[in-house]
Amino acid sequence: MANATTDLQQFKAGLFENNPVLVQLLGMCPTLAVSNSIENGLVMGAAVIFVLVMSNLITSLLRNRIQAHVRILIFTLTIATFVTIADMALKAYVFEVSKKLGPFVPLIIVNCIIICRAEVVAIKSSLRRSLADALGCGIGFTMALCILGAIRELLGAGGLTVFKDWGLAWHLDPKTFEPHAWVIMIMPPGAFLTLGIVIGVVNQYRARKAKGGA
Repeated sequence: MANATTDLQQFKAGLFENNPVLVQLLGMCPTLAVSNSIENGLVMGAAVIFVLVMSNLITSLLRNRIQAHVRILIFTLTIATFVTIADMALKAYVFEVSKKLGPFVPLIIVNCIIICRAEVVAIKSSLRRSLADALGCGIGFTMALCILGAIRELLGAGGLTVFKDWGLAWHLDPKTFEPHAWVIMIMPPGAFLTLGIVIGVVNQYRARKAKGGA
């Protein structure tokens, strides 16, 4: 029962207390580059979750056989294998979104979130804990991208669209909101502005919670 609690805490930590983007400030390059729409955030997040779960799984299973002096090499080869699979799957099933994401899917290979979780958790922990950590951090990363993407797309484009073929779209009334005035939100400066504001809100919340707990 104690192990289950520990695994659950590890999962929750990746979502909130140690969110890789909003708390640890890891993976800033893809976060800033692809968070201009909620659709991009979902697809990139799904790719990262897949790679993170599979790399943690393999690393944990082999943790007693990996020699210290080659562990980074093993991590990189493992991650590269699953990134290639993810990239090919995205091109096969969501080609248009894959084109928008450009080189940032292959660059998951050097994403510090993936390598960090392998080094900090998977190489030292049981399979259950490693998977809990991977799922928590992966979903936490996806949540952060979707929050940023929703804010930027809503203000910059006047609505949200998730996979046009599925018909999931929602737009603000153009009579009451003029998105062209906020077009900067879907441009690079909007990424920095939105990320800074969201991180500020998160830090303020955490500070108040810590103060209340004290």
